[in-house]
Amino acid sequence: MKVIVCGAGQVGFNIAKHLADQQNDVTVIDRSPDLIRKISESLDVQALVGHASDPSMLDRAGAGDAELLIAVTWSDEVNMVACQVASSLFSVPTKVARIRNQTYLKPTWGDLFSRDNMPIDVIISPELEVAEALRRRLEVPGAFNMVPFVDGRVRMIGLVLDENCPVVDTPLRQLTELFPNLQTTVTAVVRGERIFVPRSDDQLQAGDAVYIAVETGTTERAMAVFGHEEKTAQRIVIVGGGNIGLFLAKQLEDNPSVSNLKIIEYDKKRAELIAEKLGRTVVINGDALDREILQEANIAQTDTIVSVANDDEVNILSSLLAKQQGCPRAITLMNNPIYGSLVGSLGIDVALDPRETTVSSIVRHIRRGRIRDLYSIFEGKAEIIEAEVLEGSEVAGKSIGELRLHGDVKFGMIVRGDEAITPSADTVLMGEDRVVILALSEAVKKIEQLFSARADIF
Repeated sequence: MKVIVCGAGQVGFNIAKHLADQQNDVTVIDRSPDLIRKISESLDVQALVGHASDPSMLDRAGAGDAELLIAVTWSDEVNMVACQVASSLFSVPTKVARIRNQTYLKPTWGDLFSRDNMPIDVIISPELEVAEALRRRLEVPGAFNMVPFVDGRVRMIGLVLDENCPVVDTPLRQLTELFPNLQTTVTAVVRGERIFVPRSDDQLQAGDAVYIAVETGTTERAMAVFGHEEKTAQRIVIVGGGNIGLFLAKQLEDNPSVSNLKIIEYDKKRAELIAEKLGRTVVINGDALDREILQEANIAQTDTIVSVANDDEVNILSSLLAKQQGCPRAITLMNNPIYGSLVGSLGIDVALDPRETTVSSIVRHIRRGRIRDLYSIFEGKAEIIEAEVLEGSEVAGKSIGELRLHGDVKFGMIVRGDEAITPSADTVLMGEDRVVILALSEAVKKIEQLFSARADIF
Protein backbone atom coordinates (compact mmCIF):
# COMPACT_ATOMS: atom_id res chain seq x y z
CA MET A 1 0.00 0.00 0.00
CA LYS A 2 1.27 3.50 -0.84
CA VAL A 3 0.93 5.86 2.11
CA ILE A 4 1.75 9.56 2.57
CA VAL A 5 2.43 10.73 6.13
CA CYS A 6 2.27 14.50 6.63
CA GLY A 7 4.31 15.43 9.69
CA ALA A 8 7.58 13.92 10.94
CA GLY A 9 7.18 14.59 14.66
CA GLN A 10 6.99 11.79 17.22
CA VAL A 11 3.59 10.55 16.04
CA GLY A 12 4.43 10.83 12.33
CA PHE A 13 7.78 9.11 12.86
CA ASN A 14 6.20 6.18 14.68
CA ILE A 15 3.37 5.78 12.17
CA ALA A 16 5.90 5.81 9.32
CA LYS A 17 8.07 3.27 11.15
CA HIS A 18 5.12 1.00 11.83
CA LEU A 19 3.90 1.10 8.23
CA ALA A 20 7.39 0.73 6.74
CA ASP A 21 8.04 -2.30 8.95
CA GLN A 22 4.92 -3.83 7.38
CA GLN A 23 6.47 -3.39 3.91
CA ASN A 24 4.26 -0.50 2.85
CA ASP A 25 5.51 2.20 0.46
CA VAL A 26 5.73 5.25 2.74
CA THR A 27 6.52 8.90 1.95
CA VAL A 28 6.88 11.47 4.74
CA ILE A 29 6.53 15.26 4.28
CA ASP A 30 7.60 17.86 6.85
CA ARG A 31 8.81 21.48 6.83
CA SER A 32 11.72 20.70 9.16
CA PRO A 33 14.95 19.64 7.39
CA ASP A 34 16.23 18.24 10.70
CA LEU A 35 13.20 15.99 11.20
CA ILE A 36 13.32 14.84 7.58
CA ARG A 37 17.03 14.08 7.89
CA LYS A 38 16.39 12.04 11.03
CA ILE A 39 13.55 10.06 9.49
CA SER A 40 15.43 9.36 6.24
CA GLU A 41 18.47 8.13 8.17
CA SER A 42 16.40 5.93 10.48
CA LEU A 43 13.65 4.46 8.29
CA ASP A 44 13.24 2.88 4.90
CA VAL A 45 10.92 5.62 3.60
CA GLN A 46 11.01 8.49 1.14
CA ALA A 47 11.34 11.78 3.08
CA LEU A 48 10.59 15.21 1.58
CA VAL A 49 11.04 18.73 2.97
CA GLY A 50 8.03 20.91 2.23
CA HIS A 51 4.51 22.02 3.17
CA ALA A 52 2.17 19.06 3.65
CA SER A 53 -0.81 20.91 2.17
CA ASP A 54 1.05 22.13 -0.94
CA PRO A 55 -0.49 20.42 -4.02
CA SER A 56 2.84 20.29 -5.84
CA MET A 57 4.46 18.66 -2.81
CA LEU A 58 1.68 16.08 -2.55
CA ASP A 59 2.04 15.44 -6.27
CA ARG A 60 5.77 14.92 -5.82
CA ALA A 61 5.04 12.50 -2.97
CA GLY A 62 2.92 10.39 -5.30
CA ALA A 63 -0.56 11.33 -4.12
CA GLY A 64 -1.95 10.38 -7.54
CA ASP A 65 -1.63 6.69 -6.74
CA ALA A 66 -1.63 6.81 -2.92
CA GLU A 67 -4.24 4.75 -1.09
CA LEU A 68 -3.94 6.58 2.21
CA LEU A 69 -2.93 10.01 3.52
CA ILE A 70 -2.28 10.53 7.24
CA ALA A 71 -1.97 14.18 8.31
CA VAL A 72 -0.40 14.55 11.77
CA THR A 73 1.45 17.87 11.61
CA TRP A 74 1.29 20.23 14.60
CA SER A 75 -1.30 22.38 12.81
CA ASP A 76 -4.94 21.23 12.71
CA GLU A 77 -5.54 23.57 9.79
CA VAL A 78 -2.65 22.16 7.73
CA ASN A 79 -3.92 18.65 8.45
CA MET A 80 -7.41 19.55 7.28
CA VAL A 81 -6.24 21.31 4.12
CA ALA A 82 -3.87 18.45 3.27
CA CYS A 83 -6.83 16.03 3.41
CA GLN A 84 -8.98 18.38 1.31
CA VAL A 85 -6.28 18.74 -1.36
CA ALA A 86 -5.62 14.99 -1.35
CA SER A 87 -9.31 14.35 -1.97
CA SER A 88 -10.13 17.16 -4.42
CA LEU A 89 -7.03 17.00 -6.62
CA PHE A 90 -5.75 13.43 -6.24
CA SER A 91 -8.80 11.36 -5.19
CA VAL A 92 -6.89 9.67 -2.37
CA PRO A 93 -9.40 7.08 -1.06
CA THR A 94 -8.72 7.34 2.68
CA LYS A 95 -7.71 10.47 4.61
CA VAL A 96 -6.83 10.55 8.32
CA ALA A 97 -6.28 13.81 10.22
CA ARG A 98 -5.15 14.63 13.71
CA ILE A 99 -7.38 17.38 15.16
CA ARG A 100 -6.37 18.76 18.54
CA ASN A 101 -8.69 21.79 18.83
CA GLN A 102 -11.91 20.44 20.32
CA THR A 103 -13.93 23.35 18.88
CA TYR A 104 -13.76 21.71 15.46
CA LEU A 105 -15.23 18.53 16.94
CA LYS A 106 -18.28 20.02 18.63
CA PRO A 107 -21.58 18.36 17.62
CA THR A 108 -22.78 21.81 16.48
CA TRP A 109 -20.34 21.60 13.56
CA GLY A 110 -20.97 17.92 12.88
CA ASP A 111 -21.29 18.42 9.10
CA LEU A 112 -17.87 20.07 8.77
CA PHE A 113 -16.06 16.83 7.96
CA SER A 114 -18.70 15.32 5.69
CA ARG A 115 -17.79 14.22 2.15
CA ASP A 116 -19.56 17.27 0.71
CA ASN A 117 -17.56 19.71 2.84
CA MET A 118 -14.16 18.58 4.11
CA PRO A 119 -13.78 14.88 3.25
CA ILE A 120 -11.80 13.45 6.17
CA ASP A 121 -12.54 9.79 6.75
CA VAL A 122 -10.99 9.39 10.20
CA ILE A 123 -10.36 12.08 12.81
CA ILE A 124 -7.88 11.39 15.60
CA SER A 125 -7.90 13.48 18.77
CA PRO A 126 -4.74 12.43 20.65
CA GLU A 127 -5.59 14.06 23.98
CA LEU A 128 -8.96 12.32 24.10
CA GLU A 129 -7.37 9.00 23.14
CA VAL A 130 -4.75 9.32 25.89
CA ALA A 131 -7.31 10.37 28.52
CA GLU A 132 -9.40 7.31 27.66
CA ALA A 133 -6.32 5.07 27.89
CA LEU A 134 -5.57 6.49 31.34
CA ARG A 135 -9.15 5.92 32.48
CA ARG A 136 -8.94 2.28 31.40
CA ARG A 137 -5.79 1.78 33.46
CA LEU A 138 -7.56 3.23 36.50
CA GLU A 139 -10.49 0.89 35.87
CA VAL A 140 -8.30 -2.21 36.29
CA PRO A 141 -5.87 -1.44 39.14
CA GLY A 142 -2.70 -3.50 38.97
CA ALA A 143 -2.66 -3.56 35.17
CA PHE A 144 -0.16 -1.55 33.13
CA ASN A 145 -2.58 -1.67 30.19
CA MET A 146 -6.16 -2.67 29.48
CA VAL A 147 -7.76 -2.63 26.05
CA PRO A 148 -11.41 -3.68 25.53
CA PHE A 149 -12.57 -5.64 22.48
CA VAL A 150 -15.82 -7.12 21.12
CA ASP A 151 -17.96 -4.22 22.38
CA GLY A 152 -16.37 -4.43 25.81
CA ARG A 153 -17.04 -8.15 26.35
CA VAL A 154 -13.36 -9.12 26.20
CA ARG A 155 -10.38 -7.41 27.79
CA MET A 156 -6.72 -7.75 26.92
CA ILE A 157 -4.87 -6.92 30.12
CA GLY A 158 -1.16 -6.24 30.58
CA LEU A 159 0.32 -7.31 33.94
CA VAL A 160 3.74 -7.56 35.54
CA LEU A 161 4.22 -10.71 37.63
CA ASP A 162 5.99 -10.57 40.99
CA GLU A 163 7.46 -13.38 43.07
CA ASN A 164 4.15 -13.80 44.95
CA CYS A 165 2.20 -14.59 41.77
CA PRO A 166 0.47 -17.99 42.29
CA VAL A 167 1.21 -19.20 38.74
CA VAL A 168 4.93 -18.40 38.56
CA ASP A 169 7.05 -21.46 37.62
CA THR A 170 3.94 -23.37 36.55
CA PRO A 171 3.56 -24.75 32.99
CA LEU A 172 0.72 -22.90 31.29
CA ARG A 173 -1.05 -26.14 30.38
CA GLN A 174 -1.67 -26.69 34.11
CA LEU A 175 -3.60 -23.43 34.54
CA THR A 176 -6.83 -25.09 33.45
CA GLU A 177 -6.29 -27.92 35.95
CA LEU A 178 -5.49 -25.52 38.80
CA PHE A 179 -8.26 -23.04 37.93
CA PRO A 180 -10.91 -25.01 35.96
CA ASN A 181 -13.39 -22.13 35.63
CA LEU A 182 -10.82 -19.52 34.66
CA GLN A 183 -11.54 -18.15 31.18
CA THR A 184 -8.12 -16.72 30.48
CA THR A 185 -5.42 -17.11 27.85
CA VAL A 186 -1.83 -15.92 28.24
CA THR A 187 -1.18 -14.49 24.77
CA ALA A 188 2.26 -12.86 25.05
CA VAL A 189 5.22 -12.67 27.40
CA VAL A 190 7.89 -9.97 27.54
CA ARG A 191 11.03 -11.17 29.29
CA GLY A 192 13.86 -8.67 29.26
CA GLU A 193 14.03 -7.28 25.71
CA ARG A 194 12.32 -10.32 24.15
CA ILE A 195 8.64 -10.71 23.34
CA PHE A 196 7.28 -14.16 22.53
CA VAL A 197 4.04 -16.12 22.25
CA PRO A 198 4.14 -18.76 25.01
CA ARG A 199 3.55 -22.46 24.38
CA SER A 200 1.66 -24.79 26.70
CA ASP A 201 4.83 -26.11 28.35
CA ASP A 202 6.32 -22.63 28.96
CA GLN A 203 6.53 -21.35 32.53
CA LEU A 204 6.00 -17.77 33.63
CA GLN A 205 8.72 -16.10 35.70
CA ALA A 206 8.72 -13.31 38.27
CA GLY A 207 9.36 -10.03 36.46
CA ASP A 208 7.62 -11.13 33.25
CA ALA A 209 5.22 -8.68 31.63
CA VAL A 210 2.30 -10.64 30.19
CA TYR A 211 -0.85 -9.94 28.20
CA ILE A 212 -3.87 -12.04 29.14
CA ALA A 213 -7.22 -12.25 27.36
CA VAL A 214 -10.19 -12.46 29.73
CA GLU A 215 -13.95 -12.31 29.55
CA THR A 216 -14.75 -8.93 31.11
CA GLY A 217 -16.92 -10.39 33.87
CA THR A 218 -14.06 -12.53 35.16
CA THR A 219 -11.49 -9.71 35.35
CA GLU A 220 -11.15 -9.63 39.14
CA ARG A 221 -10.72 -13.39 39.45
CA ALA A 222 -8.16 -13.48 36.64
CA MET A 223 -6.22 -10.63 38.22
CA ALA A 224 -6.11 -12.49 41.54
CA VAL A 225 -4.81 -15.65 39.86
CA PHE A 226 -1.92 -13.62 38.45
CA GLY A 227 -1.16 -12.01 41.80
CA HIS A 228 -3.02 -8.70 41.54
CA GLU A 229 -5.77 -7.83 44.01
CA GLU A 230 -5.37 -4.04 44.14
CA LYS A 231 -8.44 -2.01 45.02
CA THR A 232 -9.99 0.51 42.64
CA ALA A 233 -8.77 4.05 43.33
CA GLN A 234 -11.31 6.27 45.10
CA ARG A 235 -9.00 9.23 45.82
CA ILE A 236 -7.07 10.49 42.79
CA VAL A 237 -4.73 13.43 42.20
CA ILE A 238 -4.02 14.53 38.62
CA VAL A 239 -0.86 16.54 37.93
CA GLY A 240 -1.31 18.81 34.90
CA GLY A 241 -4.45 20.61 33.83
CA GLY A 242 -3.87 20.54 30.10
CA ASN A 243 -6.33 18.90 27.73
CA ILE A 244 -5.43 15.38 28.85
CA GLY A 245 -5.84 16.21 32.55
CA LEU A 246 -9.09 18.08 31.87
CA PHE A 247 -10.59 15.29 29.74
CA LEU A 248 -9.60 12.65 32.30
CA ALA A 249 -11.10 14.64 35.16
CA LYS A 250 -14.37 15.04 33.26
CA GLN A 251 -14.54 11.27 32.75
CA LEU A 252 -13.73 10.53 36.39
CA GLU A 253 -16.35 12.99 37.62
CA ASP A 254 -18.94 10.70 36.03
CA ASN A 255 -17.58 7.70 37.96
CA PRO A 256 -19.42 7.33 41.30
CA SER A 257 -16.63 5.17 42.77
CA VAL A 258 -14.24 8.16 42.63
CA SER A 259 -15.02 10.04 45.83
CA ASN A 260 -12.20 12.58 45.87
CA LEU A 261 -10.59 14.16 42.80
CA LYS A 262 -7.98 16.91 42.61
CA ILE A 263 -5.91 18.56 39.86
CA ILE A 264 -2.62 20.37 40.45
CA GLU A 265 -2.00 22.97 37.71
CA TYR A 266 1.04 25.29 37.64
CA ASP A 267 -0.40 28.08 35.46
CA LYS A 268 -2.86 30.30 37.35
CA LYS A 269 -5.02 31.27 34.35
CA ARG A 270 -5.27 27.67 33.21
CA ALA A 271 -6.16 26.59 36.74
CA GLU A 272 -8.99 29.13 36.82
CA LEU A 273 -10.23 28.02 33.40
CA ILE A 274 -10.41 24.31 34.22
CA ALA A 275 -11.98 25.08 37.62
CA GLU A 276 -14.88 26.70 35.70
CA LYS A 277 -15.22 23.66 33.41
CA LEU A 278 -15.22 21.02 36.16
CA GLY A 279 -17.87 20.24 38.74
CA ARG A 280 -16.67 18.32 41.80
CA THR A 281 -12.92 18.41 41.10
CA VAL A 282 -10.76 20.52 43.44
CA VAL A 283 -8.23 22.53 41.39
CA ILE A 284 -5.00 23.52 43.16
CA ASN A 285 -2.81 26.19 41.57
CA GLY A 286 0.81 25.33 42.32
CA ASP A 287 3.93 23.33 41.54
CA ALA A 288 3.53 19.55 41.82
CA LEU A 289 7.24 19.35 42.73
CA ASP A 290 6.60 21.47 45.83
CA ARG A 291 6.13 19.22 48.86
CA GLU A 292 3.76 21.73 50.46
CA ILE A 293 1.49 21.63 47.40
CA LEU A 294 1.47 17.82 47.53
CA GLN A 295 0.60 18.01 51.22
CA GLU A 296 -2.21 20.47 50.42
CA ALA A 297 -3.51 17.86 47.97
CA ASN A 298 -3.35 15.34 50.86
CA ILE A 299 -1.15 13.06 48.74
CA ALA A 300 -0.44 10.71 51.66
CA GLN A 301 -4.13 9.72 51.70
CA THR A 302 -4.42 9.49 47.90
CA ASP A 303 -4.84 6.11 46.21
CA THR A 304 -3.32 7.04 42.84
CA ILE A 305 -1.44 9.97 41.34
CA VAL A 306 -1.79 10.47 37.57
CA SER A 307 0.94 12.75 36.21
CA VAL A 308 0.10 14.17 32.77
CA ALA A 309 1.92 17.50 32.61
CA ASN A 310 3.63 18.57 29.38
CA ASP A 311 7.07 17.85 30.84
CA ASP A 312 8.30 14.25 31.29
CA GLU A 313 10.65 15.23 34.10
CA VAL A 314 7.82 16.90 36.02
CA ASN A 315 5.68 13.80 35.56
CA ILE A 316 8.39 11.44 36.75
CA LEU A 317 9.52 13.52 39.73
CA SER A 318 6.00 14.36 40.91
CA SER A 319 5.14 10.64 40.78
CA LEU A 320 8.22 9.72 42.81
CA LEU A 321 7.63 12.48 45.35
CA ALA A 322 4.01 11.35 45.77
CA LYS A 323 5.08 7.76 46.36
CA GLN A 324 7.71 8.93 48.81
CA GLN A 325 4.98 10.73 50.76
CA GLY A 326 2.77 7.64 50.93
CA CYS A 327 0.74 7.48 47.70
CA PRO A 328 0.77 3.76 46.80
CA ARG A 329 0.33 3.97 43.02
CA ALA A 330 1.62 6.23 40.24
CA ILE A 331 0.54 6.43 36.61
CA THR A 332 2.90 8.56 34.56
CA LEU A 333 2.74 10.00 31.05
CA MET A 334 6.10 9.73 29.25
CA ASN A 335 6.63 11.14 25.77
CA ASN A 336 10.35 10.36 25.60
CA PRO A 337 10.93 6.63 25.00
CA ILE A 338 14.33 6.88 26.71
CA TYR A 339 12.57 6.89 30.08
CA GLY A 340 10.55 3.76 29.33
CA SER A 341 13.33 1.35 30.29
CA LEU A 342 13.73 3.10 33.66
CA VAL A 343 10.13 2.69 34.80
CA GLY A 344 10.61 -0.46 36.87
CA SER A 345 13.77 0.71 38.60
CA LEU A 346 12.23 4.11 39.39
CA GLY A 347 9.22 2.56 41.10
CA ILE A 348 6.59 3.98 38.76
CA ASP A 349 3.70 1.53 38.44
CA VAL A 350 2.35 2.44 35.00
CA ALA A 351 4.03 4.45 32.25
CA LEU A 352 1.84 5.50 29.35
CA ASP A 353 3.44 6.34 26.02
CA PRO A 354 0.96 8.59 24.16
CA ARG A 355 2.48 7.57 20.82
CA GLU A 356 1.26 4.01 21.35
CA THR A 357 -2.38 5.05 21.72
CA THR A 358 -2.25 7.49 18.79
CA VAL A 359 -0.49 5.07 16.44
CA SER A 360 -2.95 2.32 17.37
CA SER A 361 -5.95 4.58 16.74
CA ILE A 362 -4.65 5.35 13.25
CA VAL A 363 -3.41 1.90 12.27
CA ARG A 364 -6.73 0.25 13.21
CA HIS A 365 -8.38 2.13 10.35
CA ILE A 366 -6.04 0.89 7.63
CA ARG A 367 -6.01 -2.85 8.17
CA ARG A 368 -7.39 -5.11 5.47
CA GLY A 369 -9.67 -8.09 5.73
CA ARG A 370 -12.41 -8.38 8.33
CA ILE A 371 -10.35 -6.64 11.01
CA ARG A 372 -12.74 -4.82 13.33
CA ASP A 373 -10.26 -3.40 15.84
CA LEU A 374 -6.55 -3.32 16.51
CA TYR A 375 -4.08 -2.14 19.14
CA SER A 376 -0.33 -1.92 18.69
CA ILE A 377 1.88 -2.81 21.69
CA PHE A 378 5.56 -2.85 22.62
CA GLU A 379 6.59 -0.27 20.01
CA GLY A 380 4.88 -2.14 17.19
CA LYS A 381 6.46 -5.52 17.95
CA ALA A 382 3.01 -7.05 18.33
CA GLU A 383 -0.61 -6.23 17.62
CA ILE A 384 -3.81 -7.22 19.35
CA ILE A 385 -6.43 -7.81 16.69
CA GLU A 386 -10.19 -8.29 16.77
CA ALA A 387 -11.39 -10.05 13.64
CA GLU A 388 -14.70 -11.43 12.43
CA VAL A 389 -15.00 -14.84 10.78
CA LEU A 390 -16.79 -14.57 7.44
CA GLU A 391 -18.47 -17.56 5.88
CA GLY A 392 -16.31 -17.28 2.76
CA SER A 393 -13.01 -16.75 4.55
CA GLU A 394 -10.16 -19.20 4.71
CA VAL A 395 -10.60 -19.78 8.45
CA ALA A 396 -14.32 -20.61 8.48
CA GLY A 397 -14.94 -24.26 9.38
CA LYS A 398 -11.34 -24.93 10.34
CA SER A 399 -9.88 -25.64 13.75
CA ILE A 400 -7.23 -23.30 15.09
CA GLY A 401 -4.67 -26.10 14.86
CA GLU A 402 -5.37 -26.56 11.15
CA LEU A 403 -4.38 -22.94 10.43
CA ARG A 404 -0.71 -23.78 11.20
CA LEU A 405 0.13 -20.33 12.51
CA HIS A 406 3.21 -21.64 14.33
CA GLY A 407 4.55 -19.58 17.20
CA ASP A 408 3.81 -16.02 16.08
CA VAL A 409 0.06 -15.93 16.79
CA LYS A 410 -2.09 -16.70 19.82
CA PHE A 411 -5.90 -16.82 19.84
CA GLY A 412 -6.96 -15.15 23.08
CA MET A 413 -10.77 -15.34 23.16
CA ILE A 414 -13.66 -16.19 20.85
CA VAL A 415 -17.13 -14.65 21.24
CA ARG A 416 -19.91 -16.69 19.62
CA GLY A 417 -23.33 -15.19 20.17
CA ASP A 418 -23.73 -14.86 23.95
CA GLU A 419 -20.88 -17.26 24.71
CA ALA A 420 -17.22 -16.45 25.36
CA ILE A 421 -14.94 -19.37 24.49
CA THR A 422 -11.37 -19.89 25.66
CA PRO A 423 -9.81 -21.29 22.47
CA SER A 424 -7.68 -24.39 22.06
CA ALA A 425 -6.09 -26.05 19.03
CA ASP A 426 -9.27 -28.13 18.53
CA THR A 427 -11.65 -25.15 18.56
CA VAL A 428 -13.42 -24.83 15.19
CA LEU A 429 -14.05 -21.30 13.93
CA MET A 430 -17.56 -20.56 12.73
CA GLY A 431 -19.14 -17.78 10.68
CA GLU A 432 -19.84 -14.59 12.68
CA ASP A 433 -17.38 -15.54 15.43
CA ARG A 434 -15.55 -12.54 16.86
CA VAL A 435 -12.00 -13.50 17.73
CA VAL A 436 -9.33 -11.62 19.71
CA ILE A 437 -5.82 -12.51 18.60
CA LEU A 438 -2.32 -11.44 19.53
CA ALA A 439 0.08 -11.49 16.57
CA LEU A 440 3.75 -10.64 16.44
CA SER A 441 4.41 -7.99 13.79
CA GLU A 442 5.71 -10.42 11.16
CA ALA A 443 2.45 -12.41 11.30
CA VAL A 444 -0.03 -9.52 10.97
CA LYS A 445 -0.35 -9.73 7.18
CA LYS A 446 -1.09 -13.45 7.46
CA ILE A 447 -3.95 -12.69 9.86
CA GLU A 448 -5.33 -10.08 7.44
CA GLN A 449 -5.31 -12.64 4.62
CA LEU A 450 -6.90 -15.39 6.68
CA PHE A 451 -9.78 -13.16 7.75
CA SER A 452 -10.54 -11.81 4.29
CA ALA A 453 -13.45 -13.07 2.20
CA ARG A 454 -12.09 -14.96 -0.80
CA ALA A 455 -13.76 -12.68 -3.34
CA ASP A 456 -13.43 -9.37 -1.60
CA ILE A 457 -10.40 -8.11 0.29
CA PHE A 458 -11.14 -4.62 1.45
